[in-house]
Amino acid sequence: MTTPVKDGDWGSPTLYAGGQPIEPRMFTEADPMGGVLLPDWSAPDAPRWSATTYVGKPRGRKDAGSAVAEPEAPPVEPGAEPAAPEDAERSNRGLMAASGSMAVASLASRITGFLRSILILAALGTGAVGNAYNSGNNLPNMIYELLLGGVLSSVLIPLLVHAQSEDDDNGVAYTQRLLSIATAALGVMTLLAVLAAPLIASGFVQAGPKRELTSIFATLLLPEIFFYGLGAMFIAVLNIRHVYKPGAWSPVLNNVIMIVTVLVFWLLPGPATLNPATMTTAQILVIGIGTTVGIAGQALVLIPALKRAGFTWQWRFRARPSEVGRMREVGSLAGWVLAYVVVSQIGVTVIQKVGNDNGGFSIFTNADLLFQMPYGILVVSLLTAIMPRMSRAAVRGDNESVIEDLSLGARLSAVALIPVTAGLIVLGPAMTVTLFAYGNTTIANAHLIGSTLAWSAFGLFPFALVMLQLRVFYAMRDGKTPTLINAFMVGTKVILVIVSNHVFQAPRGTNVDVHPSVHAVQWLSISTSLSYVVGAIVGHIVLTRRLGHLGFRSVLRTVGQIAFASAIGGLVAYGIVLWSRNLLGGARFGSWAGLVVGGLVGLAVMAAVAWRMRIPDVRLVVGSVRRQ
Repeated sequence: MTTPVKDGDWGSPTLYAGGQPIEPRMFTEADPMGGVLLPDWSAPDAPRWSATTYVGKPRGRKDAGSAVAEPEAPPVEPGAEPAAPEDAERSNRGLMAASGSMAVASLASRITGFLRSILILAALGTGAVGNAYNSGNNLPNMIYELLLGGVLSSVLIPLLVHAQSEDDDNGVAYTQRLLSIATAALGVMTLLAVLAAPLIASGFVQAGPKRELTSIFATLLLPEIFFYGLGAMFIAVLNIRHVYKPGAWSPVLNNVIMIVTVLVFWLLPGPATLNPATMTTAQILVIGIGTTVGIAGQALVLIPALKRAGFTWQWRFRARPSEVGRMREVGSLAGWVLAYVVVSQIGVTVIQKVGNDNGGFSIFTNADLLFQMPYGILVVSLLTAIMPRMSRAAVRGDNESVIEDLSLGARLSAVALIPVTAGLIVLGPAMTVTLFAYGNTTIANAHLIGSTLAWSAFGLFPFALVMLQLRVFYAMRDGKTPTLINAFMVGTKVILVIVSNHVFQAPRGTNVDVHPSVHAVQWLSISTSLSYVVGAIVGHIVLTRRLGHLGFRSVLRTVGQIAFASAIGGLVAYGIVLWSRNLLGGARFGSWAGLVVGGLVGLAVMAAVAWRMRIPDVRLVVGSVRRQ
């Protein structure tokens, strides 16, 4: 159910759908289409792309504010009581109960994606070849997001929904025209990017065999831009027709193709020692083309779903007279979202440049992958249940309810993530040696991934808090403030990365691909986590000014209680890790034993302490799980 928007509210950019704000990406994930922030589309109260709050000045729009044939929510009179708590609770339970199919798709995507990452790391290592591949693969992601990604995700869908609600043909011709123009633009941009691949690679990698290999990988991987854009547009068309499952499952196909690609790579004859100078042409072509084919498959597999949904593609380029204004609107609606993307890419570019200079970009990439997984698996599913209520409260100006839901989301995030933070700090090196120390990835480099993760794990809860705060701003139809907060975060990260690189950079003449600068590499992730702390503080200050006192005393109480229980469990786990290391060594078997035994015992101790402390939010989470 959606709430109509008044004309006076059109001026603020927003990412808003179906009464729930769309969470912005932080642009640290590897895949723009399959990021960890994907909500559950199947639930009754889940976000509906087809019920969008537009941005910009309305041109002849109806005041309904929705393209979905749903009854509008009755207006809430001043002083009137909100919906009964038991109604909200039943709604949340129904939302969580109905999320099974999309949860399976999300879990399958994460599991296969993680397996893909492990295999790529084992095949290419963390040295020059791995860094060259990750740099080349990061370029299409970065260019896509910078040029078109934010526009597609934040502007295309509202425009399609607008046409669907107002045009006589249900927006079919307008959709075909917009997709035709966007596809042609994608093709031109992709071709220019491929031609500029050597120049782009030279901006990130120092001269030598590593730059040459990065340039080749970039040439093979930059065509991904075209297929990323196609996939985003196809998903947009499907979503406005209430078809969500194909888009949720399509990343699994990409992951499967990449797994097969790595297996074929291993079967090829090649040098005993893999480096940019010895890597064979066949190996380069297989891993490069296979990666692009995976992204292409992820997009093209959606075409049958489009046909089943009743959409037929026809090439159209000339706009109708009534559509000229809306076609121009494509450029005017993306301002703050594009600014958000540009600011984010500044941080990504600096980390990639410094990481390559110190031989640690692959290490940072894999540590960041592990850092983001707990939030994507645990917290998004917890917050999905409260976001529609928060959004409706923000629309009707019920700040008290917004504050209550903000507090609840923060407490649930603390319960889910602080124990994980303790686990990553204690078990990080053992976990990464167990997972990554195979093939061309040495035990030392796998251990460095884990120590990098352990030193930066403190940023996990602040990261979740920032994501929650940005949801609140978008719920209030404010796109400017998230961009400004992101600027503070990226500025902090860039300054810390540059300063730490100056202090800890490897001595001149060091082969950083073989011996990466440990502290400089670790500070890439530490700086990122500190930027999340800054973002959480700035967001809290701005929200306090906007909404008044946020009542975060209960949040701090929950954080302190769960942190105490997690510290007890973490100390027990750390003792077991040290014991297994002394008894079995620090290689794979000793790390595996410490990870499994230490993790299980530490978790049991933490859970027992938390339960004995009678932490209300822990019991709330346990009760929700029991009802599933």
